Amino acid sequence: MDHPLVLGIETSCDDTACAVVDGAGRVLSSVVSSQLAAHRPYGGVVPEIASREHLSNWPAVSREALERAGVGLREVEVVAATRGPGLVGALLVGLSLGKAIAFAEGRPFHAVHHLEGHLFSPFLRAPGDPAAPEPPPARFVGLVVSGGHTSLFAVEDGAVSTLGETRDDAMGEVFDKVGKRLGLPYPQGPRVDELAELGTPGARPLPVSRFGRFSDGLDFSYSGLKSQTLLEIERLERTLGAIDLGDGSKPPQPVLDLLAGFRAAAVGQVLDRLDRLQQRQPIGTLAVSGGVAANRLLRRELPAWAERNGVDLRLVPLVYSGDNAAMIAHAALLRHRRGVVDDLFAAEAESRIPI
Repeated sequence: MDHPLVLGIETSCDDTACAVVDGAGRVLSSVVSSQLAAHRPYGGVVPEIASREHLSNWPAVSREALERAGVGLREVEVVAATRGPGLVGALLVGLSLGKAIAFAEGRPFHAVHHLEGHLFSPFLRAPGDPAAPEPPPARFVGLVVSGGHTSLFAVEDGAVSTLGETRDDAMGEVFDKVGKRLGLPYPQGPRVDELAELGTPGARPLPVSRFGRFSDGLDFSYSGLKSQTLLEIERLERTLGAIDLGDGSKPPQPVLDLLAGFRAAAVGQVLDRLDRLQQRQPIGTLAVSGGVAANRLLRRELPAWAERNGVDLRLVPLVYSGDNAAMIAHAALLRHRRGVVDDLFAAEAESRIPI
């Protein structure tokens, strides 16, 4: 293994994660403890429960991450933790742990922006690949699609600037809300994607939001699609009766067709914004990350779009698409190479923080 060894900690929402990355960017271990069972009865994440679960899960998660990597805590040379955005109580757990470890061991500390971790995660190697990852290019466009974010970024020599972001709901958020309206259990988004695979493409099309007076802006808007889909569900219920998919039975075909149309419109908006950006300034490399980067249709459409436009596409490996600590350790390693370090006494957890 190459040095320095970086310990990453991620607790921005409802996953307790710890990872070790070596100096070449290889992921030596990445452990994530899910809290799905704790939050499922409430249909979404309960902040207070999330914070307590992080405290409870951390000893086992960190122990397993170090054991898998084959290192002891004192062999760790750099420590990193997510500082925000996220749930403040949850962030405080991981950030406090990271600061305490760095202080006790006298190690450099990095308070990493959660989106910075996602932005560079497409350049990680999939588990089991012994090759060191290629360093990110000096300049690339990053697309982050998740439950809380739908954003386009320009990255140049480590500096990040925002090109476009959602003005209301994020893409993953509307998948969850549509799924919740249909009675699906938490997390609803992946299940909506799964059911949309069974729908007939084009049977119930929904409009793609163009958003922007002159249709050339790069911001996203998913609230209109959400409202339209909820109205269509109400229309279906007038003929089908109340729709509740919580029992696991196969939904009626009209519902599956609607979900297919909903998903196509959601993905279509992403492709529309990429077309606009490509017309404005050709994209050399596009790095796509975030939990919604696991969406089946998006993962089919993006390679086709990239091939048509001559773009070098980097799709995040599925295992690193959700919240994880490997991406935090990796982002910290890149910062460390640039000579950046944070004052662990000044770093604070923040629920909303610009990148």
